[in-house]
Amino acid sequence: MFRHTKIAIVATVLTATGVMAYAAKTMENDTAVIAQTKISMTQAVTAAEQHANGKATRAELEQSKAGLTYDVEVVSGTQVFDVKVDAEKGTVISSAQDKIDHEGNHEGDQENQD
Repeated sequence: MFRHTKIAIVATVLTATGVMAYAAKTMENDTAVIAQTKISMTQAVTAAEQHANGKATRAELEQSKAGLTYDVEVVSGTQVFDVKVDAEKGTVISSAQDKIDHEGNHEGDQENQD
């Protein structure tokens, strides 16, 4: 029985070590991506809020075909907009009004190119 306990402990330690190494690598990758942006998330949120005349409820940095963009969700009255902001220039690339928002499921968006 003691032998099985040792094996279980070793397996747990190895698994935990692997998970921590993966998390550290992911954080390094995120840090490298953030370092490539010329504007901060705060600046992107401000641009999106001004564009949609509302308040941001979510923001994230994404890699797209156009390069790095901030995807900012803005609530204006009873409407929700997904606003994309160029991470290099700080300009609004596009704005789409959500008809129904299902935790990031953007089917049914009405795309407005600016």
